[in-house]
Amino acid sequence: MTTAQSLPYDGLRVVEMTHMVMGPTCGMVLADLGAEVIKIEPINGDSTRALRGSGAGFFSTFNRNKKSLAVDVKDARGKEIVHKLLGQADVFSENFKSGTMEKLGLGYAHLSKLNPRLVYVSHKGFLPGPYDHRTALDEVVQMMGGLAYMTGPEGRPLRAGTSVNDIMGGMFGAIGAMAALAQRERTGKGQEVQSALFENNVFLVAQHMMQFAVTGNAAAPMPSRISAWAVYDVFTVKDGEQIFLAVVSDTQWSLFCDAFGFVDLKADARIATNNQRVQARDWLMPLLREHMAAFSATEISAIFERIGLPYAPITRPQDLFDDPHLLATGGLADVTLPADASGAGKPVTTRTALLPLTLDGERLRLRAAPPALGQDTQALLAQLGYSTEDVRQLTRAGIVRCTENELASA
Repeated sequence: MTTAQSLPYDGLRVVEMTHMVMGPTCGMVLADLGAEVIKIEPINGDSTRALRGSGAGFFSTFNRNKKSLAVDVKDARGKEIVHKLLGQADVFSENFKSGTMEKLGLGYAHLSKLNPRLVYVSHKGFLPGPYDHRTALDEVVQMMGGLAYMTGPEGRPLRAGTSVNDIMGGMFGAIGAMAALAQRERTGKGQEVQSALFENNVFLVAQHMMQFAVTGNAAAPMPSRISAWAVYDVFTVKDGEQIFLAVVSDTQWSLFCDAFGFVDLKADARIATNNQRVQARDWLMPLLREHMAAFSATEISAIFERIGLPYAPITRPQDLFDDPHLLATGGLADVTLPADASGAGKPVTTRTALLPLTLDGERLRLRAAPPALGQDTQALLAQLGYSTEDVRQLTRAGIVRCTENELASA
């Protein structure tokens, strides 16, 4: 996997009209796997470029390895450009409100006639049904789909700490595209693929649904659940540091007791098995917490590492930029974000997390940083047969947008 030519989807052309997280994630997955992904943006750019607060990382995370074509698709001349592009495309991906693409003449019914081999991927809030008219967000479906209930304490539903449904919904959109492409090899025809936030969330909590089905007992929110293991919790230790510790088998319990001097507890017949220890948590855990508080997180980590028990420091996201494992294994790639996506008004050099997989023993590389707005407009229009003068006229008319460097070099 050392060259772009050896990537699985080299030669595949994907056109996307997406924003926020869900749709861009689908395109990023396909792009990382080698596809040429062309991001169609409004003349003023994907609004996600300008998001701040918790959305400040959206554009720069999910739009790498893509090209940017800035065009006004509401104008007939802009729509013609998009139709020409889609006539040559393998996949079209969108995540706008239901009906938006149809109004623009970019719905599946129209595009499948233009290009019968096109795989059309729609990312929505809900699959077709009673809810499909609603406007959905990750937080909305977490609340109505049981995930917020499971994450927070009793009576305090809490959304997960990242865009889990948006990201996974985009991944399922990519999986659906892959399945449709494989089927196209047999039939010669494309098809419509749909992925949705709500159904994704239901899949995430399905294990809790099934727990109720097989036991008759409702799953308790994670902070108040009865754990399957006695020692499976966050401990506050020396100097107020915190660390997650797990002891999930009888063998591990023996190792844990030996390492930390719990001679009496190891010999106590009342807690000889894991299930017994789970039942004894009310009196057992305070003893363990008091004893472990005398050790530093570093000391505990070293002991758990040596004897092979599960543990984890409580890490903040920004700390991961310097994680030794990620740096050693190539899990992070250096990237320079364009000024119009960095939030700083100038290019910013940082690191970005790659897809969490290897092919033939290698990580999928960063081939291109997230694009500046209109970065590839000139080159793509040239491929479609537009002359330099054509592009200049379209630019002056406000139909397309190119970067200044791109027009100057044309």
